[in-house]
Amino acid sequence: MRLSTTDIYAFHALAFLGTQEAGRWVGSDEISEATGIARPYLVRILATLSNHQIITSKKGTGGGYALSKVATELNLRDVMRAIDGPVAPLSCVSLNWGKVCPEETRCTARNQIWLKVRDAMLAALAEVSVADLASDFEKGVKYSFCLEHLLGPNA
Repeated sequence: MRLSTTDIYAFHALAFLGTQEAGRWVGSDEISEATGIARPYLVRILATLSNHQIITSKKGTGGGYALSKVATELNLRDVMRAIDGPVAPLSCVSLNWGKVCPEETRCTARNQIWLKVRDAMLAALAEVSVADLASDFEKGVKYSFCLEHLLGPNA
């Protein structure tokens, strides 16, 4: 698993939404202004999160975006799956997008490494909620610094 700019922006947008009172609809312009995410890019991220029921959207006057559940009930495992698809490092160990491999019963790398990596990543991501991200937002933590630390394709 490698984080992308889209992941960081999704976390930041969700962090902001997690600070809003229940029942408040927030427009994409306000989210963009609060997070510094360019609106066209943000709207695509919000659409993906909405399609995966992480957030809900409401059109028209008084509409906007809101979390689909209480922030403590939304975890980063589900967010990562919504944004990136499989969290597993290989399809032969993926829980939702798995592919059978003819070597899987005798493959030491799969059975001793990749299954453990998958389980550890899923468990760690499931422990962190949007409420935790909202806490960062309230403290003024800037996820923009994460963008400077993303590993490039040849890192």
